[in-house]
Amino acid sequence: MAETAKDAGTAKDAARRSVWLEGKARRRGRGGSQPSGLDLDRITEVTVRLLDAEGLTRFSMRRLAAELNVTAMSVYWYVDTKDDLLEIALDRVYGELEKLPDPQDEGADWREQLRTLATAYRGLLVRHAWLSPLAGRYLNLGPNSVRFSRTVQQTVLRTGLPERGITGAISAVFQFVYGYGTIEGHFLTRAADTGLTPDEYFQHALSASHEAPQTAEIVAQSKNLMAARGGDTVAEMLDRDFTFALDLLVAGIEAMVKRG
Repeated sequence: MAETAKDAGTAKDAARRSVWLEGKARRRGRGGSQPSGLDLDRITEVTVRLLDAEGLTRFSMRRLAAELNVTAMSVYWYVDTKDDLLEIALDRVYGELEKLPDPQDEGADWREQLRTLATAYRGLLVRHAWLSPLAGRYLNLGPNSVRFSRTVQQTVLRTGLPERGITGAISAVFQFVYGYGTIEGHFLTRAADTGLTPDEYFQHALSASHEAPQTAEIVAQSKNLMAARGGDTVAEMLDRDFTFALDLLVAGIEAMVKRG
């Protein structure tokens, strides 16, 4: 379908729009009769809690207002739209990444700093399963997100890669982490929805896969690989795979630096 001039203009506006660019995230109410005890920080805190507990698809401004014990219109004293609030909430959880490595520390090993950043990002994605779809929806210009991105960039700059390879290296590491953390978060959410522990859910899924004709053969072939991976629990298996995959990426960066 051909794109009209109006459609193109709307798309461009959406690409530029951000609550951080428009200064709305710093607003603390518009004046007038506002509910007592309500402010943007409180609204954001409860938004994050609801998203963690119920997920992105069930979140609504009406549900939020009920949790805050106010009317939906009261919330709109502080944000113009649901998207504005979700963008603010997204940056709020990036604020959990407080103890980031110092990329200006010349005595520090960039490899360990990169592992620390990747592990922290994985943890964030797992704790907040709603983060990954929102991270791709917004420009992520909030102060906490920018701080994390700047630290990542400065750390990768210390690897010795030429500048033309920096963004590729960042993509290799952090798009891997994004995918890994997203799938891990979804797995834990599915397990919780069934009322099973992650280990119970994994064993149930494994048994079902053994019994299904279309998957039995590949599961049988994978048995030795899974045993060789090691780990008695799902958490241990996930940690082992993540660590090994990250080591492969670090080794790849080292190899590219040597290649010059």
